[in-house]
Amino acid sequence: MLTARSLFQEILGNDEAYRLFCSIAAAGAAQGGWENGRIAALAPESRRHLAPKIARHGADEDKHGRIFNGLLRRRGLEPCTVPAETDYTLILERRGIGLPHAKLRADQPLTERDIIAYLAHSRVTEQRASDRMDALTRHFGDHPEIGAAIHVIHADEVNHLAYCHEELLRLAAAGHGRVIHDLLRRSALAEIAVHRDVGLAVMARMGRVLRWPAAKSAALTAGIHALYAYERLGGWRRMVTLRMPEHRDALGGPATAAPEPV
Repeated sequence: MLTARSLFQEILGNDEAYRLFCSIAAAGAAQGGWENGRIAALAPESRRHLAPKIARHGADEDKHGRIFNGLLRRRGLEPCTVPAETDYTLILERRGIGLPHAKLRADQPLTERDIIAYLAHSRVTEQRASDRMDALTRHFGDHPEIGAAIHVIHADEVNHLAYCHEELLRLAAAGHGRVIHDLLRRSALAEIAVHRDVGLAVMARMGRVLRWPAAKSAALTAGIHALYAYERLGGWRRMVTLRMPEHRDALGGPATAAPEPV
């Protein structure tokens, strides 16, 4: 039976597929680490109090990249070049979601609206990351090879999502509610399309590596399109709602360490 668990089990069991999976994940995390680091450095005076939390977010993402690269090393594998069509973070940036890299490479302070755009973008993408890690934790949290890494990353993603909710609600209370609503909606609708396209590209690559029969590839392709249809019809709304988290100040301390050995 074709399930998320059986699919990922196939990836785990094949070195080349596992190498592609970990390389994509590591590259995305490294990109997120760089982006958050630059945003922290360029935060405007009015939002300088957020800089340590943004930097913590970046440190967590850098840690996730090291974790995925460490998982590769444990198998004696080297990261592979990430195919452009599977680069989720870069494609989002090219579609105008989040802050443009040209702005982050400059030395000019960001604006308050830039910080709101960053938090709205993060609210959407961290929902996706949290959902993905929820599934991996359920299915592989006790796996001897990847279980410890999954739990560390999952805990971080929960914190990242809580932080986005809390800070966006504070900004909404300060009078930025309409801007936040518009940015969240635009980010979510763009993200679900990018998630679909990247999912199709990754599945096509995995299908070639794992030599899936045409019927299996077709079923997975149909599933990706069905998920997009559900999200486009209204599922995207889960990515834009805001509620105060039980865990306040989730990024108020230092980043936790990566699991050993990596």
